[in-house]
Order: sequence, then structure tokens, then C-alpha cells
Amino acid sequence: MRLDRNLLVFAAFNGAMAVALGAFAAHGAGPAIKSLLTTGAQYQMVHAVLAVVCATWASGGKTARIAGWLAVGGGLIFSLALAMIGLLSLPVMGAVAPIGGTLMIAGWIVLAVAAFRSHNFNA
Repeated sequence: MRLDRNLLVFAAFNGAMAVALGAFAAHGAGPAIKSLLTTGAQYQMVHAVLAVVCATWASGGKTARIAGWLAVGGGLIFSLALAMIGLLSLPVMGAVAPIGGTLMIAGWIVLAVAAFRSHNFNA
């Protein structure tokens, strides 16, 4: 199995966005939205890293790639929803954030399935 280049590129952009949001939260955001942006940036970064692992895990196969897409997509949706709540005063995005959270959880579960199916680990 080869590297999933598209997933790796998407994960890298998510990582960059997470750093930018975190920096804005630390240096430019008011106290009311700082917590929202920090939380979104942290979750987005963790899931961008997970997606990088999934994109480069050769023996993980299609299941690992699916886990990566779920993780990075969920991280992006969750982070953007929190940013829109804070920066644009759109409380309706509070209904969107759980969609991102559900995708992130699904990514971890699918990763567990990929690991269970993989035969390239030493017992």
C-alpha cells in the first residue's frame, strides 16, 4: 500500500490552521472566545496528526485511510464550528460541533479496527 498523498496534504493544512487558530487565541482573541478557539485548535491539531499517521501507515490499508479522513474532517468541522460561534457570534453552529466530534470518535474507532485487522504487528 502506498502513501495517501491527498490525506497527507489535507492533514498538513489542518495542522497549519490549528497553529494559526491557537496563535490567534493566545495573542489576539478576547477572553470570551479564547477558550473556544483554544479547544478547537487543540482538537484539530491532534486529529491532523492522527491523519498523518493514517496517511503514512502502509499496512493499515483502506481502513486506516478512512480513519484518517474521519479524524481530519471531524477535527476541521469541530474547530470551524467553535470558531464561528466565537468569532462570528453564530450560536447555531453549536449544533454543528457535535457532528465534528462524532466524526473524530468514529475515526478513532475505525483506527482500532484497522489495527486489529493488521497482521504486521509483533505480538
